[in-house]
Amino acid sequence: MRFGTLDFTAAADSAELLAAPTAAAIEAADAADAADVLVAAIDPGLADTAAFCANYEISMADGANCVIVQARRGERTWYAACLVRGSDRADVNGVVRRHLDARKLSFASMDDAVALTGMEYGGITPLGLPADWAILVDESVAAHERLIIGSGIRGSKLLVTGAFLASLPNVEVLAIAQAG
Repeated sequence: MRFGTLDFTAAADSAELLAAPTAAAIEAADAADAADVLVAAIDPGLADTAAFCANYEISMADGANCVIVQARRGERTWYAACLVRGSDRADVNGVVRRHLDARKLSFASMDDAVALTGMEYGGITPLGLPADWAILVDESVAAHERLIIGSGIRGSKLLVTGAFLASLPNVEVLAIAQAG
């Protein structure tokens, strides 16, 4: 399948283009769902949203970014993921903080995000995140027919449906986006 200027193939047949946790999540998914997850190799230097979209002729609204947040309340610290369209920002200090019932919320450090997910920074995806993490997916992402997300590495991107993302374990769909 072609999207923008990229040619996508079945991700289940291209484990070399996926981070290990991502490949494991696709392998564990229902066969029909896994068949809908496609992957394309990209230039790793163009993995960041703006550069990627400009180079591969894809609208920022047709991509989704996965950001890792660190939540704290008292002595307890935990992590969650937020998925919003590339044209939007997650309302981390409002909606996300309240939804997670955190006293303080911040973006996870790059080192923590990489170590905890087993994925490359700039390629983190909701597929294969730790099983005890909440994954907050913006309602506009869940409603999108097809969109680009990370693959766990900077050298490729996944093409998925919003419905597939909404069906992942630990996903909660809610309005977390602010216009970018």
